[in-house]
Amino acid sequence: MVLLDSTRVRSATLRTMNDHDVCSCHEPHVHGYNENKSKYLARLKRIEGQTRGIHRMIDEDQYCIDILTQVSAVTSALENVALALLRDHIAHCVTGAAKADGEAAEEKIAEAMKAIQKMVKS
Repeated sequence: MVLLDSTRVRSATLRTMNDHDVCSCHEPHVHGYNENKSKYLARLKRIEGQTRGIHRMIDEDQYCIDILTQVSAVTSALENVALALLRDHIAHCVTGAAKADGEAAEEKIAEAMKAIQKMVKS
């Protein structure tokens, strides 16, 4: 596992976020996940708790397989969040762009495909 410099990651994240604040299919800061935002935040809070539990398990010298089981659970939970976000993105942003304009739709489909490729590789 490679640990990245947090400043670079934060900078790249902010740059990505700013590139997509305005979408061709909706108002600024309105995204496909907005309708389910509280559910996403609750899921992420649970994942955060599980991650802290893994930290505690290592700190307390727990058995390796038990730790790996928890890592697998967190990985699966994050993958499920990613799939739900992708579903919301396609249902909202890609569909909205397709209704508006062919070029915008092509851009949104390419963007979704890039996200899918990243998820498949990880």
